[in-house]
Amino acid sequence: MNIIVCIKQILDPEIPSRDFRVDSVHRQAERGGANLVTNIFCENALETALQFREAHGGKITVITCGNEGTEEVLRKALALRADDAVLIQSPAENPDPLFVARALAAGIRKLGSFDVVLVGRESGDWGAGQTGGLLAEELGTPCVSFAETFEPAAEPGKVTVKRQTDGGWEQFESATPLVITITNHEKNVPRIPKTRDVMQSYRKTLTQWNLSELGIDPLSSGSYYQVAELFVPRKETQCEFISGDTLEAKIETFAERVTEIMRSI
Repeated sequence: MNIIVCIKQILDPEIPSRDFRVDSVHRQAERGGANLVTNIFCENALETALQFREAHGGKITVITCGNEGTEEVLRKALALRADDAVLIQSPAENPDPLFVARALAAGIRKLGSFDVVLVGRESGDWGAGQTGGLLAEELGTPCVSFAETFEPAAEPGKVTVKRQTDGGWEQFESATPLVITITNHEKNVPRIPKTRDVMQSYRKTLTQWNLSELGIDPLSSGSYYQVAELFVPRKETQCEFISGDTLEAKIETFAERVTEIMRSI
């Protein structure tokens, strides 16, 4: 089975709040103050693909859309034993989900035939959760969202997809090709690459395409929607100490102060 896993590079969501900065002019988080990591839900998707290959065989190709720095997430995927990696070079700093879906779809079509495309359920930065569904629309395939696992079905050319709901479990059977968005589960916790595999990943060749090669207009990024404003909320607190010679005096002063505040509201 030919499996394609879409991954995304984001700011480390575990960054301390004191180190988080927002560029209010460009309406995006500032890069440079935190590490760039692979989106955790994308790692869940890759782990799901790796487990499928271990059990049933197949080929795994990882693909991402971003600038040259995005190469690092592909190298990590190769260190985890993905077979091939593709970087779609895009200058867009904060592309909208539709632009990303169109770029990924163009790259996937250029790769040729595929059976399953795995996408993380959402990104850990903006959390829109729209790329998977839009990608399926661009590719003209079915889409099953929030899945945990998938297995070959009894009938050739089909897979069985399982996901959990509030009322129990849902199981779908679909013909391939299709897109599956993967959620986190105890069964797809990302593994840690071995040191030897990390070193070897830098010897492997990445396939790189720019947007013009895929017929994508770079200026179309951001046309789907626009961020009106982005800021870090500021919470101001005030503290007033009540004084008095005795406990009774402090209580009386406190009651008077509360009454004054309530009248002013």
